[in-house]
Amino acid sequence: MMDLYFRGTMWMILVLFTFLHLTSSNSCPSACRCTDKGAAMCVGPTITDVPPLPRHTYLLQLSGTNMNVINERSLANLDLLLRFGLMQSHLHTVHPQAFHVAPQLLSVKLSSNDLSALPPRVFSPLTALEQLHLNGNQFENIHPDMFEGLGELKDMDLSRNNLRSLASDIFDGLTNLIFLNLGRNFLKKLPPTIFHSLTNLRHLTLYHNELEVLEAGIFDKLINLEELKLHHNQIASLPAQVFWSLRNLQILTLSSNRLQAVPVKSFYNMPKLSKLTLYKNPLLSLPVELMGHMPDMREFYLYGTNLTTVPGNLFTNMSGLLMLNFNLNDNLRDLPSDVFCCLPKLQNLSLKFNNLHHLHPQLFSNLTTLNKLHLNDNKLDSLPENLFHGLGEILEILLMNNNLKSLPGDIFLSNTALKNLSLSGNPWECNCAIRDIARWIRHNEHVLFDRDDVICHSPMYQVLRTLGSLRDEEFSFCSVKTFKISFEPTQLLHNLSTVGQTSPLTSITTSPESSTLQGAAQSTQGATQSTLEAIQIVTNKTTLSAVCSTEVSAKLAQDMSPPFYDTLVLEQGPEFVHHNLHKGWVYVWFLPSNTTLIGFFMFCHILLVAAGLLLILATMYGMYRLSKAMNKLKAECSHDEG
Repeated sequence: MMDLYFRGTMWMILVLFTFLHLTSSNSCPSACRCTDKGAAMCVGPTITDVPPLPRHTYLLQLSGTNMNVINERSLANLDLLLRFGLMQSHLHTVHPQAFHVAPQLLSVKLSSNDLSALPPRVFSPLTALEQLHLNGNQFENIHPDMFEGLGELKDMDLSRNNLRSLASDIFDGLTNLIFLNLGRNFLKKLPPTIFHSLTNLRHLTLYHNELEVLEAGIFDKLINLEELKLHHNQIASLPAQVFWSLRNLQILTLSSNRLQAVPVKSFYNMPKLSKLTLYKNPLLSLPVELMGHMPDMREFYLYGTNLTTVPGNLFTNMSGLLMLNFNLNDNLRDLPSDVFCCLPKLQNLSLKFNNLHHLHPQLFSNLTTLNKLHLNDNKLDSLPENLFHGLGEILEILLMNNNLKSLPGDIFLSNTALKNLSLSGNPWECNCAIRDIARWIRHNEHVLFDRDDVICHSPMYQVLRTLGSLRDEEFSFCSVKTFKISFEPTQLLHNLSTVGQTSPLTSITTSPESSTLQGAAQSTQGATQSTLEAIQIVTNKTTLSAVCSTEVSAKLAQDMSPPFYDTLVLEQGPEFVHHNLHKGWVYVWFLPSNTTLIGFFMFCHILLVAAGLLLILATMYGMYRLSKAMNKLKAECSHDEG
């Protein structure tokens, strides 16, 4: 009986001990958050080493700690740990045998620390390692043996360090590497064979370095590369055919370099390319043979250059292009008429902030799928009538900040899907030529989103009026005919033909801009008035005849002022209020014959006159009161003296 009791007690003690051991080994430290599946994340300055964690932990991330050293026992007792990260913790030292206790690791991230050197072969025990991130540290050099034994490595990040050079064999043996990031360092030159062992590499990032040249053949072995980022360097020239081996390349960025020219056929043999950037290079010209067959090209960026024009076939091989940013080229003045001939799928085209003065009438005729067209901030002073014809799917056209003074009235007639149009920032001339486009604006105000800023800059009487406020009746004088009459004293008959007939006695000019010469011929004053009484004016449908005697003609020629009277305007237009003589023409300033406006001006005039009269009366009354006060004061002074 005693033996049975003793055995039961021992079993209870064993069970209790096992329970306490399991409880203590599976507890999560207070500075950490642990999941049932084995992930642990620890944050805070109280952490100076890897804390005790549940034995089933497979992922450990430490951030913002005071763990400055990884010693030889830091990762002990974590036999199931596969992914380890220590970031933003001012780590500066790693023991040479730190990873010997955790050879099963698949991922090591030591990002954003103070590491400037690592022991040779420190990662060699990690034969299964697939991911290694050392970005954001202080490395200036990397020992060639550092990556020895990492044959399974697929992802390496060395960006944001102080690397200035790399050994040619630094990546030898990393035949399974897929991602390599060397961006944001100070690399000036790379050995021509540095990437030759990386035959499986798909993503190579070299942006934000100081590369001045690319060695010939440097990419020859990267036959599986899909993305190559070279932007923000100082590359001034490209070797011929440097990209020809990259038949699987999809993204190539060469922007923000110092390229003034690109070799002929530089982008041949790249049929899978979908995105190419050449912007912010001081390019002076591009060769005719530049782009090879690129049916999958979707985005092309060519802005911030010194180009004055481009080859007409530049985009010919990009039949799948959807977005073309061809803007911010200060010297780009001209575009070939067929430069956009072969882009049947293009949706967005940006030509803003260039130096374009004119556009060919057929420039956009083949862009039937275009949705957005940005032409703002150029030097365009006119647009062809059929420039936008055929753009049936266009939703947005931006034309602000150009030198446009007028537009053809039916220029947007075929753009039935148009929803967003901008015309502000142009020096619109609100004369007869503006009538048709002003009418279109009135009928389509919902399309013009900046309609309140589309205003007249001339003539003076229309300044600051919006184009949408101009009415058809204000342009009733636009059919005016201007005639120039040469009076001959010895002639008895002068004929004016409104159908363009001329005779030796008559000089006729008809000007569509004669809206500034308004009003019918006015009778002269003084002696001229009495002379004109002798003239009989005979008018029919097309002819105005003046018959006068020789004496009358002589008197008329003597008394009339030729610069004023040799121009006759046949139109009952707005009343003129002033005229000026300039180069033989009389410019008549007038106010629009708008009853409401004239009534408003008359009311203002009467109001001003009434205000003036009130001020005069108030002044007179004030003087009267002042005089009485002075007289009273004098009388009181005299009385006091008496």
